Amino acid sequence: MPADLRWADLRRQVVYRSKRLNTGHLIEADQAFGGRGAVGPHALMLFFASDAPNEPHGYRLHTAHRTWPQSPDSDVLPQLLADMTDVAADNIASIGREWSPLGPEGSMVNGGDMTLPPAAWYVGVGVSTLDSDQGRWYQVARTLREAAAAGRYMSAFNLKGQCYVLLTDGTALHIDRDPQVRLGNDGVRCNKTLDPNRITFHNPYEHLTKQGDDETRDIWRQLTALHHTLTAHLLTGRRA
Repeated sequence: MPADLRWADLRRQVVYRSKRLNTGHLIEADQAFGGRGAVGPHALMLFFASDAPNEPHGYRLHTAHRTWPQSPDSDVLPQLLADMTDVAADNIASIGREWSPLGPEGSMVNGGDMTLPPAAWYVGVGVSTLDSDQGRWYQVARTLREAAAAGRYMSAFNLKGQCYVLLTDGTALHIDRDPQVRLGNDGVRCNKTLDPNRITFHNPYEHLTKQGDDETRDIWRQLTALHHTLTAHLLTGRRA
């Protein structure tokens, strides 16, 4: 049970971190929209943990991330994930066991917790995207500006966002960040419990990565390939 409690707590922390990062991603992209420093609609998230005996569950979560400038190469999420898998594989082949996605050589991130305690270990990967069922990011960002030009108040804080996450215990998380959602709906779908005290329950998201439309399943497939590449490299030889 202690391990179950620890993983359930970690899932909840990952949800919180992902929502916060998605909000920050939105603000950055909105402020830079249309300018020379325009930010792409997708961001990579890497999760690590380190031992922390004074914390309630004995660990501390660390999150590093990467955003991209707006460009055709960073606009299509499944292709962006496939490209990152290729980058990771190339770095592993050329640098070897010493390569870390945090760098300094061959870094895959440009923000967040980029310096970790020496014994920190990889626990998962995710993506933040500003595309949602409201529309593609570029579409909804233009809608905001058209509304402002017409004298109608709309804020970027009314816009939704999404995150997809895979963890090394087999967790798959989809997080729908919706500022307009009714109280009590956290927008989280997970193939594992966030409450280990619920011993038996029906989970409609048990096969989460197989659900959704073709694009959603492709996102999961490409994220899974990246996750497997990082896991095989970063956790080889580590005891559970």
